[in-house]
Amino acid sequence: MSTSTGPASAGGINLASVDLNLLVALEALLEQRSVTYAGQRVGLSQPAMSRTLARLRDIFKDDLLVRTTTGVILTTCGEQLLRKLPPALAMIREILTPRSFKPEATRLKMSVAMPEHQALVLLPQLMPRLRATAPDLDFVVHSLLAGSLKGLENGEIDFVVGQVDDAPPGFFRRSLYTDRFVCLLRRGHPALRHTWTADRFSALRHAVIAPGSEERFGHVYDALSKLNLPDRDPLIVPNTMAAPMIVAQTDLVLTVPYRVALQASSMLPLIVKELPVEFPSYEVSLIWHERCHRSVEHSWLRAEIAAASVAAVRTMVQSDGLIPSSSAA
Repeated sequence: MSTSTGPASAGGINLASVDLNLLVALEALLEQRSVTYAGQRVGLSQPAMSRTLARLRDIFKDDLLVRTTTGVILTTCGEQLLRKLPPALAMIREILTPRSFKPEATRLKMSVAMPEHQALVLLPQLMPRLRATAPDLDFVVHSLLAGSLKGLENGEIDFVVGQVDDAPPGFFRRSLYTDRFVCLLRRGHPALRHTWTADRFSALRHAVIAPGSEERFGHVYDALSKLNLPDRDPLIVPNTMAAPMIVAQTDLVLTVPYRVALQASSMLPLIVKELPVEFPSYEVSLIWHERCHRSVEHSWLRAEIAAASVAAVRTMVQSDGLIPSSSAA
């Protein structure tokens, strides 16, 4: 047998030529110090394990195990490998083992971009769920959607909630809910004493949530402009919560998603009415990038967001205060 010379340098071994199974066999040989027992441990016959040992000796240019008068012992190289190899293989096994995810015991940060009006629908249902199941989750909400798809692609944000009819290549989409537009007027508004018609709706002064700042509210502004309104300059209101508060104190009319209207009318003296003009409904979706598609953490949060949307829709049943467009108050 040759004299032990210590482990070969990393530069002396071509890793691409090394079978990972050889390292598993080497771990068994170093720990068992027996070709027979090591073979039993890894499921190889004694001749096959002997051939494996020969290949390992050739790779490391060392005998690894030598026989003495008291039994088989490790060479200096073998002792060094015994210290280094088990933790290295344990790390490889961890890498190759499907990761389990326990949200209640994991600290992580995730972010989602969604407009204010959709946050009003989802977050009251989502946040209690996350608090109960993942108390250490740092959940960040961004209201600006500009550049959100790019943010998904480069990892700046994890999800987008919004209106995307067809996810572009590299992105996934899951439908959450559909919504339609309705009107909000203050209780006691003079228009409520008359039949609610398209002409009466058009004649009112309108409030519009800042067009272009949130998806779909620009569509509302564009649609109103096509009605040839007597008031060509609707009041521009900066955000979703401020607009209903202003409408509750004035004779303005506000066009908003139905689910937002229900929440606003539950907190303010407002009446919800169907639109007397045609506005298309829209679908709200959850969008994410393929880079996170198979992540166990992302998969869990996608399911939580979807469940929250189902709960939000279920709890927002049609209000008794909703007045059809064809009737008077």
